[in-house]
Amino acid sequence: MNTLFMETNEQKGFYKLSWLQRIGFGSGDLAQNLIFQTVACYLMIYLTTVLKINPAFVSGLILTVRLIDCFWSPVVGRYIDNRNPKLGKYRTYLLYGGIPLTIAACLLMLPQAAEWSMTMKMIYATASYTVLSMIYSVVNIPYGSIMASMTRDNDEVLILTSTRMVCANIGQIVVQAGFPIGLAMCVHSAINWNQAVFMAIGTIPAFIILPCLPMLKRWLGKKGLYYTLLVVGLVGFAILFTIGKFFQVEEYNTLVQIAKVMTGVGLLVGSLMWALVPEVITEAEYRTGNRPAATVNALAGVAFKAGFSIAGWITPLVMGWIGFNFAEEESALATDPMAWFTVTCIFAIVGFVLLMLCFKGSKENITTTPEKPVSFGEMWQEFKASKCLQLVLSIFVVVFLASFISGPVNAYYTELHKYSAIAQNAILVFTCIIPAMLLLVVGYLIYKYPLTDEKLDEINKEIEARNK
Repeated sequence: MNTLFMETNEQKGFYKLSWLQRIGFGSGDLAQNLIFQTVACYLMIYLTTVLKINPAFVSGLILTVRLIDCFWSPVVGRYIDNRNPKLGKYRTYLLYGGIPLTIAACLLMLPQAAEWSMTMKMIYATASYTVLSMIYSVVNIPYGSIMASMTRDNDEVLILTSTRMVCANIGQIVVQAGFPIGLAMCVHSAINWNQAVFMAIGTIPAFIILPCLPMLKRWLGKKGLYYTLLVVGLVGFAILFTIGKFFQVEEYNTLVQIAKVMTGVGLLVGSLMWALVPEVITEAEYRTGNRPAATVNALAGVAFKAGFSIAGWITPLVMGWIGFNFAEEESALATDPMAWFTVTCIFAIVGFVLLMLCFKGSKENITTTPEKPVSFGEMWQEFKASKCLQLVLSIFVVVFLASFISGPVNAYYTELHKYSAIAQNAILVFTCIIPAMLLLVVGYLIYKYPLTDEKLDEINKEIEARNK
């Protein structure tokens, strides 16, 4: 009887997944984070301290590339939704996009670039970053769509999201701690362990909280879980600001690291937002009859990258305005060009191996190809028609702006006393005040989100009834 019930349920799309499938899928996020976190946390420092490019140009470059990506991502999503390759509607792009992505990542920090003229450096930075960003979308958008194609089961989606985010955070901690350690090893200098730990320790909550998500959700409810995480994060940011403003950071290292963990709890809401994407896709299927997984993931990717872009644009620009010159202040990291190239290449190559593991381990069970191609007008109509989508995209922008606006500046916090008073204030604003304010906005947007678990159950039952 149980076997018959399971088979009937799976015919409706409610597939139960093995841990091999879950980890195989999650390895794709680990792979992408080895590249993405390198760009998010260290590209700005590389361009301003190794190539010594003006921060205002770096700010404009990051914004321009991300604006290009805002137009490019919907093109990619539309292309994928309207096609069904033999190797898998979404999995195919992990293979065919992974190869050029690895090459582009290795070319991002060529050691020879440090010897070029400033004009050539700017042209090289623009071309290499733009190409990497566009190829990244070709892999990232279909990868996000795979999750919605594996099962409709809400509990499975939550477990799958948890697994994916644990893997993503492994990538994050490896890059955030490993990059400065790798640079120090390449140049044979002493490793600043306080800095490496501070950069990465905010990721620790993911390994504790994400595996417990189903239990925490039962205890606190979906929104209650989000609110709890946000409050813990806000307290952490308050502690970091207080210590940085009124005390010596080095004398309170243990408390600083605890507070950084607390901020990681609050920013973990960004990881949990990906669990809402399949909900939005299901709601779209309920309204339209189509399951536009790649289109919705493309729009989510645009929102995610918008938060990242605004952070990358504001940080060097504003810090330059208020007098913190990255090229003139003492660098927080080694500036040897070959060291940067070596560490980046290692992460990129390991990432490619993990992408191939994801390609082999993910199984697509639910995919639909529209009878007629999805147009950009229809994508815009979907955005206008779905309040859920609008809110989720808004949350993505704000929460990832909070996550990334302090990324490069974190490297400077542990040795705050080395910098001028103006620089110290700038570091505190970007590591504490702005992220805390943005988390308050995230809390309000979550309050407005209408898709409760009960509502989703009703929607899924209606979809089941139609399929009969």
